[in-house]
Amino acid sequence: MKTNSLIIFSILLLLFGSCGTSENSLTPEEARAIAKEAYIYGFPLVDNYRISHAYFVDQANPEYKGPWNQIRNFSRVFTPEDKAVQTPNSDTYYSFLGLDLRTEPMVLTVPPIEENRYFSLQLVDAYTHNFDYIGTRTTGNGGGSFLIAGPNWKGEKPEGIEKIIHTETELVLVPYRTQLFNPSDSENVVKIQEGYKAQPLSEFLGQPSPEVAKPIDFIQPLTPEQQKSSLEFFKVLNFTLQFCPTHSSEVELMERFSKIGVGAGKDFDIEKLSPEIKAAIEQGMADAWTEFAELKKEMDAGKVVSGDCFGTREFLKNNYLYRMAAAIIGIYGNSKEEAMYPLYLVDSNGKGLDGTNKYTVKFMADQLPPAKAFWSMTLYELPSSLLYANPINRYLLNSPMIPDFKRDADGGITLYIQNESPGKDLESNWLPAPKGPFFMVLRIYWPKEEALNGTWKQPALLMVE
Repeated sequence: MKTNSLIIFSILLLLFGSCGTSENSLTPEEARAIAKEAYIYGFPLVDNYRISHAYFVDQANPEYKGPWNQIRNFSRVFTPEDKAVQTPNSDTYYSFLGLDLRTEPMVLTVPPIEENRYFSLQLVDAYTHNFDYIGTRTTGNGGGSFLIAGPNWKGEKPEGIEKIIHTETELVLVPYRTQLFNPSDSENVVKIQEGYKAQPLSEFLGQPSPEVAKPIDFIQPLTPEQQKSSLEFFKVLNFTLQFCPTHSSEVELMERFSKIGVGAGKDFDIEKLSPEIKAAIEQGMADAWTEFAELKKEMDAGKVVSGDCFGTREFLKNNYLYRMAAAIIGIYGNSKEEAMYPLYLVDSNGKGLDGTNKYTVKFMADQLPPAKAFWSMTLYELPSSLLYANPINRYLLNSPMIPDFKRDADGGITLYIQNESPGKDLESNWLPAPKGPFFMVLRIYWPKEEALNGTWKQPALLMVE
């Protein structure tokens, strides 16, 4: 009997003692390494959840846009009062749409738009991949209806649909951008926005609706500060992963993450972690930020540019550090074919930008940013990465303003970036800066080939002595 009992005990030990995510078989070194990897992987998902929760769930949030699957149009540009998204553009009127594709696909319809006006619908999945676009560059300005299908939908293209666009995740964000030429153009943009439609496929086809998916019991998101070091980060990550069926390229990755309790719907129980493992996971999170800091140095030096960090899964090739960096420097940035974002993080001497100094950027007459649509230069305060509130309410300088710019004697255009006015005769070229650290983003919408291939170079930012 003793022998049989020992055999049974041994079998039970094999079955239960070695499976799952038992902390007993995990060393602090392994936990730290996995936590670092999972944090880098998960940061964009967690930050995207924070924003999506503010936009489509929390009606008390000042950033609330409306319910899922309903377009909300904003007939104004972004200002310093908009604080949910870092580095917002202030050149276009935005519309926002959060898609919940668990019940059925959604059909997005856009009206015909005049050929010289840029617009885009950026389709962003829960990983923050830009998985596709509808708009001037990709589908033209002729209008049409496009079907957005979740990961579990399989079907043929219905009549009246221009294209079926598949996404990996059940929840999707769609920022709409519609170009505003100047303040007097507002009424025209509003009419275009009124023509944007979002319909369930059944409604579009005039058919009965399928059984509606159960409402989601959304959890509380973390603040940006909490995301940096709170172990609750992994609870939020597990929640978001429920809406992201594991991609075939990430099966082994998810198996590794499961060793610390990370995975779709898993219970990351902080209370059950030993002090050693808890400390190791916290160290892993800190390691992730250290690795990002190293990448940031390469970005500051121009070795890695923003265009390297935004795009489809195929483009990024599962470079999760780049994806994390994209979320930090400007979540929901466009893929480089749609827009490029040359950054001004340091001056020509490699020093960080500070509004206690004065700076200039000069574009030669034949060296303006090469855009098929338009370009703009926008300034952001640090550390918030938000627009800077200033007395003249000017947050950017852009190509529609070119007729108003004062030209240099050689025909070039010099822009003045400083806290105080450069003088009445130069105020048209002035971009106000805070008395403190800042950075600037040069946006080139629908960049020409010379921008994409690197032939065109952004001019240096010079500190004025």
